[in-house]
Amino acid sequence: MPKIGNFGGWIREYGPTIVILVVIVIAWEIGCDLAKVPVWLLPAPSRIWTETLQLLPVLPGHIYATLTSIVGGFLVAVVAAVPLAIAVVYSPFLRRVVYPPLLMFQSVPKVAIAPLLLMWLGYGLQSNIVIAATVAFFPIVVNTATGLEAVESELLDLTRSFGAAKPKVFWKLRLPWAMPYFFSSLKVAITFAVIGAVVAEFIGSDKGLGYLILASSGAMNTAAMFSVLVILSVIGILCFYAVIVCEQLLCPWYLPGQQDKGGI
Repeated sequence: MPKIGNFGGWIREYGPTIVILVVIVIAWEIGCDLAKVPVWLLPAPSRIWTETLQLLPVLPGHIYATLTSIVGGFLVAVVAAVPLAIAVVYSPFLRRVVYPPLLMFQSVPKVAIAPLLLMWLGYGLQSNIVIAATVAFFPIVVNTATGLEAVESELLDLTRSFGAAKPKVFWKLRLPWAMPYFFSSLKVAITFAVIGAVVAEFIGSDKGLGYLILASSGAMNTAAMFSVLVILSVIGILCFYAVIVCEQLLCPWYLPGQQDKGGI
């Protein structure tokens, strides 16, 4: 991953990908035109662009609603997961008590529990945030705990031989060691938060990009559905790279090639 501000590195890294995407879009446009594909089945990119322009007056409000659910759910997941990960690392009892219910909860499809959360919390932003948080929560707990436990035993023995207190060992050794794992989990969690926010809007919402997809589907407006899907993809990519930027700013001590190691 190129460093922030390394424009040449970004071009070398992603230039071929951009070229391939442009070729795919051109081939898609030509193929739809030559094959006379029905618009309701597969709209051409030009039709999707036209539909996006028509949606511009209503898009900002829907994007804001979805982005608020994504960021809110992601932050709630981080605030809840990190202390729990620290607790299970330092308490074997809590590990035995907490991990089995977490695994059971993670194995349940979130689409199945979303209606329950909506019944308990009501329709609106708060329920969307909670659903997004439940989807993003698990990878943060697992990866952060893995990173905190991944410290080499020789280093821990050395700190004990010097009589270092546990809080100091945590701040000076365990936490810096766990940061690559932590940010690896955040990259997974932010994409999960996008999924959770859209699922919540599918089930019960009157605004947001998920709601817009459902409304477009009911109207058989496939071009609008594709337009919203592209916008969601862009939001997901921007959120992912926002985490990477934070990682490069907050963790300059480890190489970019090391930043993807983790338990998930």
